[in-house]
Amino acid sequence: MEERTPPPSDGTESPRILRARAEKFGALLATESPTAVIAVDRTLAARLGVDGGALWNDADGSVDVRMYEGPVEVHLAVTAHCPAGCPGCYVDATLGGEHVALDVLRGRLDDIRALGAFRVALGGGEAMLHPDLGAVLAHGRALGLEMSVTTSGLGLTAARAAMLDGASQVNVSHDGLGPDYETVRGYDGSGVAERSIRMLVAAGVRVGVNTVLTRSNFAGVPELAARIRDLGAGELQLLRYKPGGRANLDYLARRLTPDQVRAVPALLRAVVALGGFSLRIDCSMVPFLAADSALAAEDLFRFGVEGCEAGRALATVGTSGAVKPCSFWPGDGNRAATLDDAWRHGDDLEGARDHVFEAPMPCRTCPLQRVCRGGCRVVATHVEGDARAPDPECPRVIAWRAAADTEA
Repeated sequence: MEERTPPPSDGTESPRILRARAEKFGALLATESPTAVIAVDRTLAARLGVDGGALWNDADGSVDVRMYEGPVEVHLAVTAHCPAGCPGCYVDATLGGEHVALDVLRGRLDDIRALGAFRVALGGGEAMLHPDLGAVLAHGRALGLEMSVTTSGLGLTAARAAMLDGASQVNVSHDGLGPDYETVRGYDGSGVAERSIRMLVAAGVRVGVNTVLTRSNFAGVPELAARIRDLGAGELQLLRYKPGGRANLDYLARRLTPDQVRAVPALLRAVVALGGFSLRIDCSMVPFLAADSALAAEDLFRFGVEGCEAGRALATVGTSGAVKPCSFWPGDGNRAATLDDAWRHGDDLEGARDHVFEAPMPCRTCPLQRVCRGGCRVVATHVEGDARAPDPECPRVIAWRAAADTEA
């Protein structure tokens, strides 16, 4: 893997490039302003001084590769400790859960950087309660990694908010106004979340909000979006409720109903119309866009919408050091000797990659397949018992199965 740091530009015509990593299709570029990771073809990569070497010997320069030379982003769990006890916690974090030692986390960040990753998202458990969170952030930043933190806000103080100015963004979990938050998480933490947003904004930290969609809080999302905009959050990310950990127990009762899934495109338009912040959806929600027949793959690509990137551009490192394609992936993960070996040869990561290129029907012939990438493997595993099965909650999969049943 060839990686270099291009000379800084004068900033008059193009974003300043911080790092470049050669890929089969060309290169990935990390830019400073705007903060982004951009894919460019071989021609532009060469003009920027990137040498693809043997990676560019293949005649196929398509960006639709099976895997990147290293992850673009790694989710790093820093603790299994959390006092909240949320019924949907995918890692079973508890009050008695332990923090990962600072030296261990530094070593894992070193390995992540050596693999060529650009971004690291710190989570838990409740990452904000890790006593060395500031030192972890500082080490990652010193390595040239873009660092973010996800928190419910528990444990956040004004002093800790000021310490987070080295993070590219802090994402606060906020799952609804009024009773909605409590129905999702089992306790009313909306006040803590909003106090945290205000505190972070006052400290000059860029704030995003993560909202997990369940059938109980779905209708209240537009009102919540307006609220977090007024509090000063710059981004809202809507997340699909997924099985894993304690969420396995009542996943089927909490997931969106089929009618709500079909209403997702309309919900996104309503939230976008509010203005004043950016809207994102997590990769597992891309299949829900299939409910809108007017959306084309080309349009989604243009706006950077991508489906499951588990094992292709994303990896996670749990508190034990086990590597998985995503944080929700079932099982104990790959415990290879090195992160590099787990990324390239880990069974779970290989399995996550293979699905896209061995898609079953109806995904194989779906025009959105190259964007959706077959939907959520975690949901397919939990509901169907098979990670290779089509996403059972995708509207097109549901319609295809209904038609097949009728014909039978």
